[in-house]
Amino acid sequence: MDRIPSVDLKDFISEDPKRKQKFIDEIGKAYEDIGFVALKGHFLDDALVDSLYDEVKKFFSLPLETKKSYEIPGIGGQRGYVSFGKESAKGKKEGDLKEFWHFGQYVEDDDERRKEYPENVEVKELSDFNKVGKQTYKMLEKTAKYVLRALALYLNLEETYFDNYIHNGNSILRPIHYPPIIEEPKNAVRAAAHGDINLITLLMGAQGRGLQVQRNDGEWIDAIAEPDELMINVGDMLSRHSNNKLKSTIHRVINPPRELWGTSRYSMPFFMHPVSEMKLDVLESCIDKDNPKQFEDITAGEFLNERLIELGLIKK
Repeated sequence: MDRIPSVDLKDFISEDPKRKQKFIDEIGKAYEDIGFVALKGHFLDDALVDSLYDEVKKFFSLPLETKKSYEIPGIGGQRGYVSFGKESAKGKKEGDLKEFWHFGQYVEDDDERRKEYPENVEVKELSDFNKVGKQTYKMLEKTAKYVLRALALYLNLEETYFDNYIHNGNSILRPIHYPPIIEEPKNAVRAAAHGDINLITLLMGAQGRGLQVQRNDGEWIDAIAEPDELMINVGDMLSRHSNNKLKSTIHRVINPPRELWGTSRYSMPFFMHPVSEMKLDVLESCIDKDNPKQFEDITAGEFLNERLIELGLIKK
């Protein structure tokens, strides 16, 4: 496979059973083979996407001192600003060449759940930044819900199996700025090879070269979306839950060629997480004599905490 398969969510939400099944089969096969798809027919419109990019560029253009005032200690970078080079891939000591922001869940119907999460951080200098971030978060969360419904059916579960687990889940929208490269990086890349922690990741901003996905044979291929597509991949939580039937694929963001070092890159991943108490125990339907259980039982919250320690965002 030399390119990422493309699917259209409009097939799944149509009233046509054949189109719906076509989507389920296509996305399921893609996630078994490569762990990535490019998705058309999502719930983001062009105006919202343009507004988000505009606000994000304005934020990352603020003075470093201003941005650092939004870096909140003691929460593992789960809300607000995370400065350049703070995060590193699992097993890698060099920090990634990026800075980013985190918008988190907007809990509006569960006081106990609201207490579980850090509050979102308001940027005083930009009046529309938080409003546009919240609108984008909601549309990506809605898109992810339907993708997970298709995957539930592919895994022979009830269509709404994931719905209660992702409602008020610990999902994160992460606008990332990869600044211009001003000197030869020492073993550092914009994002080192890694797998994602969560159930699925929805990525805005994969239209240019940079994102690469590792095939089963170890070769790297470019993952480039069309302007109207999101790139969506399986995370480690869903891979564990499905006994690796659905693949959490290693991916990276490489540095551009030297002639493009002076340019910034922006991308906006939405990491779909469930509520912390969701059990990631391997599904019985994904175990048989040829595919014995591969993973120990663990909750989503326990797994997330383990990985944030590995990434250097939480100190032991």
